[in-house]
Amino acid sequence: MEGKTCDCRCTEEEDRNKPTYCVTDVPPWYLCIILAIQHYLTAFGGIISIPLILSEGLCLQHDSLVQSRLINTIFFVSGLCTLLQVIFGVRLPILQGGTFALLTPAMVMSSMPEWKCPAWTQNASLVNTSSPVFIEVWQSRMQTLQGSIMVASLLQVLVGFSGLIGFLMRFIGPLTIAPTISLIGLSLYDSAGAKISSHWGISAMTTALIILFSQYLRHIPIPVPAYSKAKKLHTSKFYIFQIMPILLGIAVSWLVCHLLTICDVLPSDPAHYGYLARTDVKGNVVEDASWFTLPYPGQWGMPKVSLAGVFGMMAGIICSMAESVGDYHACAKLSGSPPPPKHAINRGIGVEGVGSFLAGAFGTGNGTTSFSENVAALGITKVGSRTVILLSGVFMILMGMLGKIGAIFTTIPTPVLGGMFLIMFGVITATGISNLQSTDMNSSRNIFIFGFSMFTALVIPNWILKNPDFFKTGVKLVDQVVQILLTTHMFVGGFLGCFLDNTIPGKLKWEGVISSNCNCSARGLLTTVSHNSWACNLLFAYCFSPCLMELKTSFWAPIIVISIFKIFFRIVSYCFVSYRIVSILIVSYCIVLYRIVSYRIFVFCTH
Repeated sequence: MEGKTCDCRCTEEEDRNKPTYCVTDVPPWYLCIILAIQHYLTAFGGIISIPLILSEGLCLQHDSLVQSRLINTIFFVSGLCTLLQVIFGVRLPILQGGTFALLTPAMVMSSMPEWKCPAWTQNASLVNTSSPVFIEVWQSRMQTLQGSIMVASLLQVLVGFSGLIGFLMRFIGPLTIAPTISLIGLSLYDSAGAKISSHWGISAMTTALIILFSQYLRHIPIPVPAYSKAKKLHTSKFYIFQIMPILLGIAVSWLVCHLLTICDVLPSDPAHYGYLARTDVKGNVVEDASWFTLPYPGQWGMPKVSLAGVFGMMAGIICSMAESVGDYHACAKLSGSPPPPKHAINRGIGVEGVGSFLAGAFGTGNGTTSFSENVAALGITKVGSRTVILLSGVFMILMGMLGKIGAIFTTIPTPVLGGMFLIMFGVITATGISNLQSTDMNSSRNIFIFGFSMFTALVIPNWILKNPDFFKTGVKLVDQVVQILLTTHMFVGGFLGCFLDNTIPGKLKWEGVISSNCNCSARGLLTTVSHNSWACNLLFAYCFSPCLMELKTSFWAPIIVISIFKIFFRIVSYCFVSYRIVSILIVSYCIVLYRIVSYRIFVFCTH
């Protein structure tokens, strides 16, 4: 009887958590539009904050017009990457957008001596935004950032489409992910503090409003008029505080700043405290911005590659991949789908790499990743339809093409942004720590690894920044790579966490397992993605085949060529895996062709 009662309770709980619309369902058109706008607004705060923070490192604090174009570009690319991910990638209702994992190394790059902005760019009265000298200053930095992101994103493309993500996830557990993600938020405290200090009162008001809307009023519905054929004209409940707390908090604070500006309460002298809270600081940026703009690759010039920047961005890419794997499983569960198979996860990671490459080419100064906030929204709305996310991607593309929209966002007062950052960066930090829920934190081993990784990752970068000349090898390139890696908080913390977690005995014993309905743990979810064994197969053939044992000199040629062919065939197979008959035919053809080509290449390379 007890077992039957338990089963009934589990069934009731499953029915209660079951989404109203699953992945392949199509809600009514009006509901699709409303929910698509909701997803857009949910991602709004995270997406818009990236170019606004990045503009400081690019010396664009006083060029609002270029800032508006950056905002348009990142919205456009986010929408484009969302369409690619939903159609060709993991094929789940998951939104794509900018990633703070790449923002941290970008800010570290901007702090290097050769990247620091000239002193005159900090003074608005000395900046001529149309001057060729000023344009060269910020475009050279953007071009280097673009090239570094594009090259680093190739790692994600390779890891995704080759299936290596499963192999990497065997070594990346919660004790690696937790400090890495937490340090993304902690490392941005200086940027948040600088904006908050421009007017503590306005920032505190913004923070208080967002907390009020998102935590205290989120379950309070607002009655709105609605119409249906059955009920005719009636009122419906709309949870506006739950859907758009950040946007509401910004809007109210923005309005207060505008009223204080009109009444001339805030000082008009740029040297006085509180001036940046005025809404007319940006001048006529909205009037100067064009109504229509179309972002395109290379709009800031030809990208350049910095080896030091590439290594820094790779650290962010690895962090982003680990986070996305968890998002895929959470999204599948909330949308009523089975856990994504390994080929779907491989496609998703690969397409995210393609998205980061496009983001670098278009000039967002950032990459792309899955948005955890929008995954959580699926559980709130109980709508897991792909159609809604596709429509949200279309909305973001349209918003990215309206130049006035981006210009309006640049006029948000600085202390209002500071109040928003205080909430956002705090949530990012807590999100990282939440990965420890699948780990036994009563273990002294795990407490040591997490605590040591976190604290050391705060100490070392801070000391290196204060003593940049301490580590000098005489080779400028090596010095740059080491300095960027050691001053990137998340790299130091993630590296130490990964190293200690995989070398200190007791890993399997002490890592906790939290079972869910699908009998998966946070650790298990990551390790279910097994890696492809193409390299192992080739090595096995080399070691045990008598005819190949004699071919010492020509070992690497056939290995490399055949590996390239097999990766190509896997990419083709993944792209068509959702179309059953076509998939079977293409995959079968690729396998046969692969075997024929492999044999021919071995014969050619070894004779």
